[in-house]
Amino acid sequence: MRLYDEDAYCRSFSAVTAECRAEGDHYRIRLDRTAFYPEGGGQPGDTGCLKIQNASEGEERDPLPGGMPEQERIVMVKDTIEENGLVWHITDRPLPEGTVIQGEIDWDARFDRMQNHTGEHIVSGLIHSTFGYNNVGFHMGSDYLTIDIDGLLTMEQLEEIEYRANEMVWKDTEVVTECLTEEEAAERTFRSKKELHGIVRLVTIPDADVCACCGTHVARTGQIGLIRIVSCVHFRSGCRIEMLCGKRAYEYDSRIVGQNRIIMVELSAPALETAQAVKRTKESLGEMTFRFIGMEQKLFDAYAKTYAGEQNILLFTEPMTPDSVRKLAVAFMEAGSGACAVFSGTDDDGYKYAAGQTGADLRALVKEMNTTLSGRGGGKPFFAQGSIQAKEESVRTFFEAQKDGWTFIRL
Repeated sequence: MRLYDEDAYCRSFSAVTAECRAEGDHYRIRLDRTAFYPEGGGQPGDTGCLKIQNASEGEERDPLPGGMPEQERIVMVKDTIEENGLVWHITDRPLPEGTVIQGEIDWDARFDRMQNHTGEHIVSGLIHSTFGYNNVGFHMGSDYLTIDIDGLLTMEQLEEIEYRANEMVWKDTEVVTECLTEEEAAERTFRSKKELHGIVRLVTIPDADVCACCGTHVARTGQIGLIRIVSCVHFRSGCRIEMLCGKRAYEYDSRIVGQNRIIMVELSAPALETAQAVKRTKESLGEMTFRFIGMEQKLFDAYAKTYAGEQNILLFTEPMTPDSVRKLAVAFMEAGSGACAVFSGTDDDGYKYAAGQTGADLRALVKEMNTTLSGRGGGKPFFAQGSIQAKEESVRTFFEAQKDGWTFIRL
């Protein structure tokens, strides 16, 4: 007997072990009745525990040893699955057949799934009635809920769907579940991903959705709390929607509000004007970066001109970006006729390097340098970039050992 079909809010129940199987490092237990929902239809299986009960006086069964410690009476249910029409509870310990137990579901996890599953029905139903698209995939993860739709939607369209979905929450409409024969179902219009036979379980949310579904749902839409569509990306021939409902949606919005408070303080902007403040700051930073790049290039050219008479140059600088290291090396290459090797960083953190010489082949030098100085990198025959994990003294010793003289410079 599947108690969740009759009452999705049943969180504690009594039952008897019907079968127990060892399977690897865990066990499969089948009960004569259960409120644990098995994984299926995109909804994860329930978790919780089975608590061993004492045998009643005069009961004709072999009771478990009396005086059993409380912790040994609890068998943890790590997952619930369905196989060949039977519901199996995946546990950490075995239970003898005929053991009387009290099953207790992890209600926080179950209710979270009920909120999200019902919210998914509303969103999928509204998309179907508005755009004619179908839900062809559904997955409820530990963080987000995803829906795969067989058509393309924009975030602007989904914002309207999200608003209408939350209107359904505010109306606090009853969620109606009914079981129909195959013949009765044939006379009804409803969403379904596959052809159904036998008893058909329909979930109806008036003005939003009618769908064949075996999952668990809240009794009224008001219990969903909040529906939030987070993102929409192109997926196969349609799109994949990420959404959150209930507590998940509240916690997501709370994190966003917290981030916005930080931005408000940092940019001295009102709560509803942070986006414009970020845009202005980004534009200002872009202008300053443009000016900085120009000034940096002029400085590099001036350095290179100062040392243009030197043949080969080994140059050390304070930490810079890889692009700045490259530009400094190029400036020295273009100003002189010899080679230039620029190292930027510190002894503790290592150095980024760029080395080049117009018209030369430095591959052998770079390969030897990487081997000797614990480096990695490469490039073209006349120019290479990379990084090393060695101290400045070791780098100078390496270049002093080369047959061509190198002039040491620190900027």
